Amino acid sequence: MHAFLLIGNSTEYIVQSTEELAKKLKAKILEYPLAKIEDVRNLNSLLRLHIDKPTLVVSYDIHEATEEALNAFLKNLEEPQENVSFALTAPSAKKVLSTIVSRCQIIKSTNQTASLRGQIYKSTNEETEKFLAMTIGKKLAYIDKICAPGGVKARQKAIELVENTVNLLHGKLHSDQVKYNCIAKNIETATQTLTRLKGNGNVNLQLTNLIINLR
Repeated sequence: MHAFLLIGNSTEYIVQSTEELAKKLKAKILEYPLAKIEDVRNLNSLLRLHIDKPTLVVSYDIHEATEEALNAFLKNLEEPQENVSFALTAPSAKKVLSTIVSRCQIIKSTNQTASLRGQIYKSTNEETEKFLAMTIGKKLAYIDKICAPGGVKARQKAIELVENTVNLLHGKLHSDQVKYNCIAKNIETATQTLTRLKGNGNVNLQLTNLIINLR
């Protein structure tokens, strides 16, 4: 099998799974977005070059790609190229074009029990609480670490941080009536940041703006 669809909501799990898959295939990882038809054309141009070493092309959030892009990408799955494999990721196979799903080996996040998920949720909340309690200087240093890897990994980590922030704030919204308006404003700010990050806004800039505007 030369194409894999990794299903899961955890960014950490997805990144870990792609790295493990690359090791299994003894391949180097090439992260490449496939959101638009232009992305697919650029990838095809790249793949026309002689790929002499096993390469795993990783495309995150394939469910967000346009149908035009996915249809153009299908040829890569139907006519596999030597030394090239693909790892696509999505939160659910149902969100991915069926013709893509049918040509991939599906790898699901089945290693997390309900108990473990609860522990992870608690740990995530604690980490997010610590982040929100930091001074602005420490927050800026924290996002520097997030942005350090660059590329898709940095964006995924940034999105996960902001999603966790939104979820935590929603949990606090009705339990703290005194700060209700402040929390509601922070939720609005974080949600706008999340939208911009998913729209390919500059990761460092968006996180910096979030930190400055949080009350």
